[in-house]
Amino acid sequence: MSDTAPRCGYVAIVGRPNVGKSTLLNHILGQKLAITSRKPQTTRHTLLGIKTDGDVQAIYVDTPGLHKENDKALNRFMNKSASQTLRDVDVVLFVVDRMRWTDEDELVWNKVRHLERPVILVVNKVDRLDDKKDMLPHLEWLTQQLPNAEVVPVSALHGRNIDHLQAVIAGLLPEGEHFYPEDQLTDRSSRFLAAELVREKVMRQLGAEIPYQVAVEIEQFKQEGKVLHIHALILVEREGQKKIIIGDGGERMKKIGQEARLDMQKLFGSKIMLNLWVKVRRGWSDDERALNSLGYRFD
Repeated sequence: MSDTAPRCGYVAIVGRPNVGKSTLLNHILGQKLAITSRKPQTTRHTLLGIKTDGDVQAIYVDTPGLHKENDKALNRFMNKSASQTLRDVDVVLFVVDRMRWTDEDELVWNKVRHLERPVILVVNKVDRLDDKKDMLPHLEWLTQQLPNAEVVPVSALHGRNIDHLQAVIAGLLPEGEHFYPEDQLTDRSSRFLAAELVREKVMRQLGAEIPYQVAVEIEQFKQEGKVLHIHALILVEREGQKKIIIGDGGERMKKIGQEARLDMQKLFGSKIMLNLWVKVRRGWSDDERALNSLGYRFD
């Protein structure tokens, strides 16, 4: 029996696109859960990552990056999803990128600076600085912007200072019984995670060739003996995008499938039989009904 009272609470991870929020979550969990790429707006859904360590259960909420684009239904969904999360959590991690400060950082700052809950300013990617002393004036400036926030420099990619960050978070969580079993990692279904892994590989393969009108729908998810059969549909908005994803002689599609299958085998602990198709569904990213059918809930 422990002498300390259990602690449990929700921790939002917020920031502009591409500052390393999902990489940070994966490193804290010690397992790949959230998909990552160098492309902004990779994360589209809020995703719970549950870390139980003894008496402390921190329930991390990985959010889409807050951004200024609001022209399409998908962009509005992501901004709304990230903003709503801030209302219901116990601690906020505001992630920024080293010495960079953009208009989109300002957008996040305006949402967190008046919150009546603890905010930790997580300065990520500090491993990329040649001389850490160069950062001191910027850290001082950040402290002035959020005077009540604790500033914690980290490298999410290399796991530097992550233990200290988790200790700071633990000290801010409220006392209370744990909400989830200690071995539960997320609230999301295996089907959702499979779809996200396929989408990650599409984004990593395509670089700047296709905009973000790509979604993945799982049509079959069935365990037969030692083999998990997954059929996934990759949705695009134009015929030209379909051809780009398939690639010459189907080579690009084959590579997407190979890489997704390897990650799925690690995540699900099973042999994977993965079948992929590409289908054109015009205008899905600006159609709230189509987005709802793909799991993007606006209510």
